[in-house]
Amino acid sequence: MDAVRVEGIGKRFPGVIANHDISFTIESGTIHAIVGENGAGKSTLMKILYGVQKPDEGSIWIDEAPVVLNTPSDAIARGVGMVFQHFQLADNLTVLENVVLGAENVAGIGAAARRRVQEISDQYGFGLDPDALVASLGVGQRQRIEILKVLYRGAKIIILDEPTAVLVPQEVESLFRNLATLKEQGHTLIFISHKLDEVLAVADRITVVRRGTCVDTVSPEGVTSRQLAELMVGSELPSPEAGESTVRDEVVLDVRDVGLDDAQGRAVLADIDLHIRAGEVLGIAGVEGNGQTELVEVIVGMLEASRGSMVLAGEDISKWSTRKRRASGIGFVPEDRHRHGLLLPAPLWENRILGHQTRPPSARRGLINRRGAKRDAQRIIEEYDVRTPGIDTAAGALSGGNQQKFIVGREMSGQPRLLIASHPTRGVDVGAQAQIWGHIRQARREGLAVLLVSADLDELIGLSDTIQVMLRGRLVGTFDPRDVTPQDLGSAMTGAEGAA
Repeated sequence: MDAVRVEGIGKRFPGVIANHDISFTIESGTIHAIVGENGAGKSTLMKILYGVQKPDEGSIWIDEAPVVLNTPSDAIARGVGMVFQHFQLADNLTVLENVVLGAENVAGIGAAARRRVQEISDQYGFGLDPDALVASLGVGQRQRIEILKVLYRGAKIIILDEPTAVLVPQEVESLFRNLATLKEQGHTLIFISHKLDEVLAVADRITVVRRGTCVDTVSPEGVTSRQLAELMVGSELPSPEAGESTVRDEVVLDVRDVGLDDAQGRAVLADIDLHIRAGEVLGIAGVEGNGQTELVEVIVGMLEASRGSMVLAGEDISKWSTRKRRASGIGFVPEDRHRHGLLLPAPLWENRILGHQTRPPSARRGLINRRGAKRDAQRIIEEYDVRTPGIDTAAGALSGGNQQKFIVGREMSGQPRLLIASHPTRGVDVGAQAQIWGHIRQARREGLAVLLVSADLDELIGLSDTIQVMLRGRLVGTFDPRDVTPQDLGSAMTGAEGAA
């Protein structure tokens, strides 16, 4: 029996054809992966299946019956649920409260709801405590809460958008066990991911989307990750390997005894010592919430360190403003591109100016240089393969990968001394990922110092000259990427006994 069938789906936006004549079938009780580059049309297609957007043409069948999905409520009523890449949880509420929120009509808000949440958690091996505060839970547990939410609402077809993006290897293995149980219980899973090795490990069938249309549906037994990448982008892709060392003697950033306390006086960062030389990539690994974000924001100047010193190219920047640090040669790719990287309603040429408003080509004689900003925005679009109708397109209209490529292009401009890259390829496809890797490698060869924070352990191992692990606000281990495995890093990141 077919759980989902789409025929001839098309969706257009001003200047962009997001989907064109998309047709495929998903069998009931299987894990069906959808892969493709950013901007290939995957997100639009999933939003259509979940009722967030309406197609301009084509038809949808759920359980072999034609349906019209005008809203997510229509999709939920048909047994379709969606787990979004960015968790939609309230940290100050319990697991039970987060699950019940918005679904009070299912089993009320009392004892019956509690029993139902516990039953689902036990049935699928989630191991969740209904009374646990979400703020106290790890990333893997939060992922399971999101799945529990859609199961609580009666979903038999579950769309998972980049479900492993922020998980360490051990958490990925746990998630895959949960997905296998869901499949055994008769659920149909639609798995969206850029991690092709994971797709091959978990999927029963794989549909490849390129430039808004389906190019093939294949079995994982018949393809390799390289072949999938070729289907996605039309060419073979490089690995993240950094090649021979380009590290020079010059220390670009020297951080000594840096600490950061929260409002209650508790140490968020403690005794941070690191230095990065010209031509070096220093990788930082850690489960999210262990201080990586705060470390980055202290170096950029968004947070003021409680103690310690930071020296950039021989100058103490500890008391400098963010603006002065940026003007002195710090490029910054933030982990949250929407919050700290872009003005989504603004056109791309205006986004070119952000953080660079005092320097050419965005400024001239103390004033904003619109012509220079527009010209350089066009250069970034061409050099970094940002797929957009033009420089006047709003940043929010671009896919995530194209937004990221534009930010990387902007931050690489002006020959920075130090690039702080926080999750630079999160949520981007293999094509955009390879391009970003290439730009980092090239800048490294030219002497750029890079602080690379990433949840992608293969990326850290492939690009870094040295990897340090953060745990509970401290640097707890230093590893040579030439002889460390993702499992070694995962053990150190979780504080497992015997980790280096």
